Amino acid sequence: MRNPTLSIFYQFNPWNSTIGGIQTVIRSFIKYAPDDFNLQLVGTGDSEEMTIGKWHDETFAGKKLSFLPVLDLPKDNVRGRIPTTVKYTAALMNHRIESDFMHFHRLEPTLAAKGWRGDKTFFVHNDIHQQMAAKDGKNAILWRRFPKAYFTLEGWLVKQFDEILSCNSESVSLYKQQYPDLAHRVSFIRNTVDTEVCKPLNQSDRSLARRNFSRDHSLSETTKYVLFAGRLHPQKDPLLLAKTIAALQDPQVHLLVAGDGELAPDLKAEILRLNLSAQVTMVGAVNSANLVGLYQIASALILTSEFEGLPLVVLESLACGTPIVTTRCGETPKFLTNQSGVISDDRTPEAIARALNQVISNPDHYTQTACVQVAEPYSARNVVGQVYESMLHRWRIQQHGQRRTPIAA
Repeated sequence: MRNPTLSIFYQFNPWNSTIGGIQTVIRSFIKYAPDDFNLQLVGTGDSEEMTIGKWHDETFAGKKLSFLPVLDLPKDNVRGRIPTTVKYTAALMNHRIESDFMHFHRLEPTLAAKGWRGDKTFFVHNDIHQQMAAKDGKNAILWRRFPKAYFTLEGWLVKQFDEILSCNSESVSLYKQQYPDLAHRVSFIRNTVDTEVCKPLNQSDRSLARRNFSRDHSLSETTKYVLFAGRLHPQKDPLLLAKTIAALQDPQVHLLVAGDGELAPDLKAEILRLNLSAQVTMVGAVNSANLVGLYQIASALILTSEFEGLPLVVLESLACGTPIVTTRCGETPKFLTNQSGVISDDRTPEAIARALNQVISNPDHYTQTACVQVAEPYSARNVVGQVYESMLHRWRIQQHGQRRTPIAA
């Protein structure tokens, strides 16, 4: 029996320092894929490196990977005037990439794939209903201006999926209510963290790493590092982050901003306005190895997001032994323990600053052990392995002529 082929569709290049939880999930699905599968990724590229529209035989994380860049996108951390998803969807219209299995991480590209044959899985990474209802961050997603159009499009496209997996339990419930005929296809999936990469340092090594980082950046050895990791995008509200550090009024706290995006100039201006230049370092987009090093020296990871699914950075930080300070959104408040972080119920600088101060002032309470225990069930090897096992089961049924009759789209 031949091996099945999995084609993954998303607007990124896995060899670039691309920011985002979806990218991390896809990398885990490549790294931990069993040998039973042939892997294809349909993404984006840089015309100087790879020919657009041509398949390239590559290797990623030790796995053979056929890579097709359909769009030239050298700066995929910054949104242009036309949303990247729109450009990627338009580029897909020029192709027909049928496969045994297809994974989609955005709804819009499935417009191109609606007539393609194969077992299709749709991964839901945010609660779209929450995104549409949010009052702030008006530029977070274009669809917020046209909610009826989005839900009409969703209703037309969603029936093509054999499986809908969401990392947000509220989203799971809403999909089942919205599409009762498809309820049996909708499931909760844990987001994943690569615990083989994200792990804590022992206390002496952590202290040494902090001293070395402080020396390299001409900062005091007593500096307490607070980390933000993610795209500088209205959803993440980085301007609120800067205001939070100002409200904290603790000169020993230094914010590390690991990320890039459209709000980078606005954040720099806000840092200057608040006289925080000595307390904030914008390190830009960093690769996964360097990001792990930042998790390991930080006293806390902070998120000021307006809405979320389950941020991968939360799991990565916890796996590295670093506690969380977050606004009350997404899945994080449902599993965070009172020894692994603090949730701010109010999205104000003062409230978030109080939560941050509670964590960094009590390091003996928010221990590495407590943080790692929370992250353990989300191990990428286990979670990804379960998805592949389900796919293989469906594949074997199909090969024996017992394919389930899909609901007509």
